[in-house]
Amino acid sequence: MATKRKPNKRTQANEWPKVTTCLTFNDRAEEAVRFYVSAFKDSEILSMVRSEADGPIPKGKLLNATFRLHGTVYTAFDGGPSFAFSQGTSIMVECGTQSEIDRLWETLSKGGEKGPCGWLTDQFGLAWQIIPATLGKMLRDGEARDRDARASLPRTVKSLPRVGTDLGRLRSTSSSPHDPRRGDARRFSSS
Repeated sequence: MATKRKPNKRTQANEWPKVTTCLTFNDRAEEAVRFYVSAFKDSEILSMVRSEADGPIPKGKLLNATFRLHGTVYTAFDGGPSFAFSQGTSIMVECGTQSEIDRLWETLSKGGEKGPCGWLTDQFGLAWQIIPATLGKMLRDGEARDRDARASLPRTVKSLPRVGTDLGRLRSTSSSPHDPRRGDARRFSSS
């Protein structure tokens, strides 16, 4: 029977994460990676591996990329037309200021589609949720009696409040089902 060694801090610090989101694009992975890294502060491209010989993949074409967006590592590659993103998976970004929400909302939605409740689909087809950090905290925390109300918020709220407003009133907002593909661009409300 093999014995398990307990990893030390030094080995853990030098290893890649064991769980990484892999984004498979039709044919625009390199463009998407450069776009995402430019949109987020504290982000960088960690590696870009290119084809070295002509074959099924032309010489010099991106094979895969590894990049970090504000501390989270992702990989990306092109998979062809059989791969497409869906609304069932999105990247949620919790923002601390209204200016950061507005900046990311405008940057990521350019060439894509704006939806309700902080949802958008970018020009590459990837879904995002740009929300105030206070809403993220409310969705994670609270008393058990509020669990159902918190869980239904993303599906029932048509627009999000501005940063710093009272989030308690969200429970009494619209009860229509959330559909991020709708063209409702009212993502934030100051009332």
